[in-house]
This record gives sequence, C-alpha cells and structure tokens, in this order.
Amino acid sequence: MSSTQSFDVCVIGAGPGGYVAAIRAAQLGKKTCVIEREYLGGVCLNVGCIPSKAMISAAHFLEKLRNDAPEMGIEIKTDGKSTAKPVDINVNMKKLVTWKQSVSERMASGVAQLLKGNGVTVIRGEAEFSSANELKVRTSGDGKSDIITVTAKNFVVATGSRPIEIPGFTIDEQKVLSSTGALALDEVPKRMVVIGGGYIGLEIGSYLRKLGSEVVVLEAGATLLNGVADRECVQVVERKLKKGGVQVMFNAKAKSYKKNGSQYEIEYESVGKIEKIKCDKILLTVGRRPNSDQTGLKKIGVLIDERGFIKVDAQRRTNLKHIFAIGDIAGQPMLAHKASHEGVLVAEVISGINRAYDVKTVPAVVFTDPEIASAGLLESECTSRGYTELMISKFPFAANGRAVSLMETDGFIKIIADKKTHVVLGVHMVGPEVSNLISEAALAIEMGARVEDLAFTIHPHPTLGEVMMEAAEATLGHAIHVIQKPLSRAETANGATVTRT
Repeated sequence: MSSTQSFDVCVIGAGPGGYVAAIRAAQLGKKTCVIEREYLGGVCLNVGCIPSKAMISAAHFLEKLRNDAPEMGIEIKTDGKSTAKPVDINVNMKKLVTWKQSVSERMASGVAQLLKGNGVTVIRGEAEFSSANELKVRTSGDGKSDIITVTAKNFVVATGSRPIEIPGFTIDEQKVLSSTGALALDEVPKRMVVIGGGYIGLEIGSYLRKLGSEVVVLEAGATLLNGVADRECVQVVERKLKKGGVQVMFNAKAKSYKKNGSQYEIEYESVGKIEKIKCDKILLTVGRRPNSDQTGLKKIGVLIDERGFIKVDAQRRTNLKHIFAIGDIAGQPMLAHKASHEGVLVAEVISGINRAYDVKTVPAVVFTDPEIASAGLLESECTSRGYTELMISKFPFAANGRAVSLMETDGFIKIIADKKTHVVLGVHMVGPEVSNLISEAALAIEMGARVEDLAFTIHPHPTLGEVMMEAAEATLGHAIHVIQKPLSRAETANGATVTRT
C-alpha cells in the first residue's frame, strides 16, 4: 500500500537536533513532519547522554555511601553493628538498568508529547531520497510493511552518527559492546576491557568500576582524552582513575580477540610487542562516524567530505539549497547541544529569519570523576589564533567551602585571558559539578566579557560558582582565598608570553 504526503518541512531523524528543528518549524507556522526509524529523542536520549548520566549518577551515589557517609558520621548497619566502611551494599543490576530505562522512557514520552502538541506529524520508518524533492519511507507495524512517499519544500537531514568499529572487533552487543550494550548489562562484568580512552570509554568505564567491575583501558595514544580537554584537567582525572583502581595502558593498540574458557583474550600491541589480556566483556569506544552513507544522499548529489560529513554553509544548507543538515552529520563537534542549536537555526532560516551559525564557543563536558568542562580556546589554540600575550590563572576547589562540605575537592577552574584586553578566551574546569558551572563561562566568552566582569560579579555563598569568581580574581592577581605570588611570573610557552598565577 502506498500513499503520498506533502509538507513544508520534512525532518529526517528525531534526535536532539531533528526533533528541535521540527518543533521550531511548526511553531513558525510550517506544516512539518519528522521521520524516525528507531527512537524519538535519538541515540542521546535513549541509549547515550541521558541513560549514561543516570548510571553515572547511581554509581556516584553508591561511592558516596561506601566512602563518604561513614566519615560524615552516617553509619550504615549491616549485621547489627555499624561499620566504618560498608562494603556489602548490594547492586541489583537488573533493577538499576530498569530504573535507567524509565528515565529515558520518561524523556522520550515528553518528546512525543511536545511534537504532538506543536502539530508535528511523526512518521515511523526508514527514509531514503528517491529524488531531491521526494522521499520513500518504509514503515512497519502490525506485521505489515508499507511505502509512503513524502514530498517537501525543505528537508532537514539529522540522522546522526554510529560507533566506529576497528579490524578484529565487530560490535555485537554481546561480546563486543558499544555504549548501547554497556548501558543495558544484566550484571556487572567481573572484568571489562575498554578500547579507547576518549570520553565515552572513560565515562562508562568509571561507572562500571564503581559498581564493582575491574576495568582496564587500552589507549592507542600517549594520553587520555587527547585533544578533547585541557591537559592539566585531564591529569586530575588520570590520578583519580588510578586511585580508583582503573588500569590505563597507553600506546596499546588492540589487534584481535578470541574465546578463552569463560573469558575473552585480547591481543594488543604495546611498544612493538604483542601482549594479551583477559576479560568478560569488551567495550569498543574509539569514536563515532556520521551516517552520511544512508538516506540516499550521494544519489541525489549532496556533497560529502572525505570524513563523511555533509558539507554545509553558515546556514547549514547543503549544496542543494532546500536541503539542510544538522548535528553529528554536519561536522564537529559531535555534541547534542550543538545539534539542538542548529535545529532552531535551520527552522528559522527556512521560515525567512536571517540567521547563521556564528558561535564563539560550543561548551563541552566529560562526565568522568571528577567532571571536566571546557569553553573557548585551549592555550595552544590561543597562540594559533594570534594572541601573543596571555594571562592564565587557576583556582582550586580545595579552597572552596562548598566543595569541602561535599567532600569533593579535586580539581580547579582555569581562566585564559588576553593580557592586552583582559577578554576571556578560554575557561577549563575539572571538579565537582563543573558540567553545571561551565554555562557561565560559555556566556562570558559569547558576550566578549573581560576578566573583570567575572571577578566583579557577586557570586552567592557558599557555592561552587564562587570558584569562577576567584579564578578571575586570581588572573588579576588578587584572589582572596589562596596565597598568590606577585604577577611577575612570566614565561614563554607555545610562542606566547604567558603570565601564570
């Protein structure tokens, strides 16, 4: 059975970019549909960002009970006697996964209600362009399969990305897991090998370690989170991983694996030698690739670069002016909040509003322990952009009363500013709840704030946010709650004169 439906705007993919684009287009009076083959809310909401943070929160809560509660005087009784270190707290993995799933389902239900409430037509199925102005959508349900033809004046491609596989390791979600499989385990594996020291592997590896798994990370490079975050921030996380029992092997390239008894044996190359390691599960997290090889894009002439990203202009138009692309498929950074921003942008461009993608920063967060968050430029990037004189300061969470009361004092906030103008160029954080603190930094950079704007803004006490204010004060040489050396400590780094405090 076949039918034809026509729209002003057709969005392909209902992830954090697609569903936002569809809602905004409908708000602006456009007849809009969104086509989704799997989940409303996409990978992020269903098997990525939201469920992983739910599991990370649960693991963090468990660690606080085991380690911090007794020190606070909260005694957890086990067999009628209080214990200094309650080690017998049981983790019901199936129940935990059920709870995690309920969080995702609640959010997905909210997306469905928002789409319905804004009059967006939701079409469940897999779409492929049959021409530049027409899609064929294969739908299924009740044991039937139908083909629907969808035409539209404008199309928005928001089909996201998928995990990268490497030779010898095909993801089957049984032996070799992606993040999707790692978030749906029936039981905590005794030993997990994580291939890849990026943010996904470290986030999942960290929470599994807290739940009781022995975790080994094989990283092909010499550092974790290479190019993702400020090196000094990463060093804090590396120390905490080591303290927590996560074993990290650098310059280790996974080659193959095989069944060995009840476990799997991985062969990896390290410093020219072949080594072996056993585990119960393998987590492959070496990056993600855009889904540009799907949906028939090449067939209709949409230009795609050598990395698989769709080529777009500042309004997120492809070379076919009525077809737009947003989110992971439209280039780095591959982050949900960047996709949502682009979703609003393209809906408004389609509706005649003159907008362009013109942002100074896309903040990034890594939900390790402690968290890492960044906005703006790294020190090396400042130099490449032509800044020759920099002011750089750090203020530690250990000097903050709220952090002390939370028993989470690892880390700091670092501010990088142009010494000539005092304009904030970059802010990099590692510590408790920096995922929430980074928004202030992003706003400061976006509005071109000077260090004085942060230092002279009254921040409420006692809060973690005070560290931002004091880091700004430290940049100016007069932080109150640390003893500072005079601002004469200058050095040459990365081709720039740097004053560090």
